[in-house]
Amino acid sequence: MTSTPMTPTTEPDPRLASTDAAVRRIAILDLADAEDDDDLPQLTAALRADPAPEVRAEAARVLGGWNHARAVDALAQALLDADEGVRAAAALALGELKDADCAARLLPWASHLDPSVRAAALRGMKELRISAARDPARRSLTHPDAGVRREAVGVLGWLKAVEALPEIARLAVGDADAEVRRGATGALGLASGEGVAAVLPALLAALNDAAWPVREEAATTLAKLRAADSLQALIAAMDDAAWQVRLRAARALGRLGDAAALPALVGALAHAQGNLRKEAAIALGEIGAPQAAPALELATADPDPEVRKVARAALPRVRARGAA
Repeated sequence: MTSTPMTPTTEPDPRLASTDAAVRRIAILDLADAEDDDDLPQLTAALRADPAPEVRAEAARVLGGWNHARAVDALAQALLDADEGVRAAAALALGELKDADCAARLLPWASHLDPSVRAAALRGMKELRISAARDPARRSLTHPDAGVRREAVGVLGWLKAVEALPEIARLAVGDADAEVRRGATGALGLASGEGVAAVLPALLAALNDAAWPVREEAATTLAKLRAADSLQALIAAMDDAAWQVRLRAARALGRLGDAAALPALVGALAHAQGNLRKEAAIALGEIGAPQAAPALELATADPDPEVRKVARAALPRVRARGAA
């Protein structure tokens, strides 16, 4: 699909004038299958003016495959449709954009007063990484609607907007919405070098968040950053009530490579969740401390074949360290 100006060169599909909404919907699907840019005006007209919400929603869905300025304009306008289903279909379609030039047409909508419209516009621009989205996304970090804040964090994360890390860190710690806190916690992984120390307090606070997905995200981000000052907090996280948090903490401890984590990781080899036992065995192999050899020996008889496989792979490394 192109984004060049168009003038219709094909005859209108007569089915779009039918009084039967089902016939009009089939016509929309057929036009989409043809993938002819000359049919785009008929599709946008159907989205804008068809009396049946189900036909407008179908037009929105098929326009998601058209990376064309006119399609983007029509979909953005459909975010204000009277029907909730049409609005949802338009928002999903905008999330399928592949052309950054077309996504730029969403910029005015990223400051819209309607929260759902603003969120959809930010979502549509996110994966395309258009730099012009930085400012509206950053302004939206303080929006009263949680959905807008979530999308704003996502945009800034994809853009690797390190300049926004202080604001994102505040959201990770203090936002009222758990999903916003989770997204912000993950975005703190953008930090590097001296910037890691600046975001570490927020990550350690997130590691004690009331919502386990936020704690899990904090452990995941700490694994990415490999911050040595997080060692004791990650060891404590190995007693978390959620095994998912323990698993991510084990991964982080393996990357830190500190033998102080051995007792917590050896203890995890007895957990009922096989995935956690596997991750603990991997971490013990990464640390490579000879003291882990007896526990890994036992793990070679684990009922889970994946745990056995990991333990067998880790043992030679641990034994070699001990022999040295």
